[in-house]
Amino acid sequence: MDPATPPQAPAPDHRADHRAELRRAYATGELAGLPVFGGGFINFGFWRGIPLHGPLSAEDRVASQAALYDLVLDALSPTGRSTLEIGCGQGVGALRVLLRAPSRCAGVDQEPEQVGRARLAAPEGEFAVGSAGALPFGDGEFERLLSVEAAQHFDDLGAFAREAARVLSPGGRLAVATFFAADASAAPELSRLLATFARGLDLPHPIGGFLDRLREAGFGDVAATSVGEHVWRGLDRWLELGPAPERWDRNWLVAAERGLLDYHLVTATKPAGSGV
Repeated sequence: MDPATPPQAPAPDHRADHRAELRRAYATGELAGLPVFGGGFINFGFWRGIPLHGPLSAEDRVASQAALYDLVLDALSPTGRSTLEIGCGQGVGALRVLLRAPSRCAGVDQEPEQVGRARLAAPEGEFAVGSAGALPFGDGEFERLLSVEAAQHFDDLGAFAREAARVLSPGGRLAVATFFAADASAAPELSRLLATFARGLDLPHPIGGFLDRLREAGFGDVAATSVGEHVWRGLDRWLELGPAPERWDRNWLVAAERGLLDYHLVTATKPAGSGV
């Protein structure tokens, strides 16, 4: 380097910022206690069948979040007797899994505090600390894998896809529900509109890229279904009418209407003839 050239400052560690935001949001348990969520769930909800023209109750909000889990479970094979949830949170999703199909249900979360809460909430489940890109389970252990509103936090969707393929048995089914960016060009505007993207809590993963990563990992029948019509307006109505709406962005509907992001149900199958 030319001695006359001043040394450059190191590039900002966005991964560290992201990790700090995850800790702040989930380790304390405060996020699940915000009125925008409720019932121990932490998702935007699936509002189909819930009238939006009148008042909304806390029971409506919890029902919308449970319905999102049901949507994902309906997309999985009903005969699977072993299920793994990535981003298990406080364990209420595992309770939903066990209610629908009493069987082996395991969960992984990056935050040890969340794993402790999940063990208390769903003692019949198996919960472990781990990341989506390094799952603490053996090859081919599970017939079904789900993730509800967690993939927007995953650092590396390719690593997640490879690990999902590894822990699923041949013929195993995957279902992921969350919001994805329309494409890479949407990232700057999403950061301008929504604080969770600006802070680095949520990552603007393009939906097309995620589908590519699943195919590269060996999955077949890869498909993405937009379910945003049953997510965004219900969420926005809740933020308008529900308690403490000022504590959460109302630009999600704006971003969706501008085509910057959408809520998707993504499904894929590990081919039956593939190795474990």
